[in-house]
Amino acid sequence: MNGAAIEVADVLRSYGEQYLQQYPGSLLQERIIDNLTACRTAVLGGHVRRCSECDHQEIAYNSCRNRHYPKCQRGKQADWMEKQQDNLLDVPYFHIVFTLSQPLGPLALQNKRLLYGLLMQRAADTLLRIARDPRHLGARIGFTAILHTWGQTLLHHPHVHCLVPGGGLSPDAKCWIPSRKGFFLAVRVLSRVFRGSYLEELSRLYQQDKLTLQGRLEALRQPKRWMEFVNQLRRIEWVVYGKSPFGSAG
Repeated sequence: MNGAAIEVADVLRSYGEQYLQQYPGSLLQERIIDNLTACRTAVLGGHVRRCSECDHQEIAYNSCRNRHYPKCQRGKQADWMEKQQDNLLDVPYFHIVFTLSQPLGPLALQNKRLLYGLLMQRAADTLLRIARDPRHLGARIGFTAILHTWGQTLLHHPHVHCLVPGGGLSPDAKCWIPSRKGFFLAVRVLSRVFRGSYLEELSRLYQQDKLTLQGRLEALRQPKRWMEFVNQLRRIEWVVYGKSPFGSAG
């Protein structure tokens, strides 16, 4: 590769077929890999760039525009970031991350829409609830939340990133209540409330028979095994932490 930086497409061209043989995926995954390996190649066609002064020509191959390819989304990311500048307040910001407990990973993979949605809802509700409590901040807050389902090592790792201004409106909406310098909300309190709230809603989904329980999860159809599973989750510390707003992403 003549010293050029290795890109995702390069890895997939070399190992994508081997990966799919070892880890058979869905048709959607196969299409994504096909799109990424074809990106900026003759497979997707292209166009000719010509200098109007010297008639020099270059062929530019088309992008796959797939949302899973960082190279194709860089421009959209920059545009989105620029648009958000007008929404930033002149206050400190905090980066709060809510992580789904690891034993829930297989269940989440079989119930993506339900459990990922629940993760977003419970994370948001926990932040709003604790911030509103006068024992903590006592304010109505706002924030931006983004769901990630994979970590930096490309392992299944559902978590929600929340970018939160350091303060909020008073209950009567007449003044701004700032958070303490360098501190927003107690992460241990957030963790406990988040865990309890999530498991309560998860159990409700189970009682309403809305969860898919297949393969190795089929044993959870038995109420006794389900209760053992939930009790195990209650004994685990769920990871909620805060860091600087523009530190490394998970």
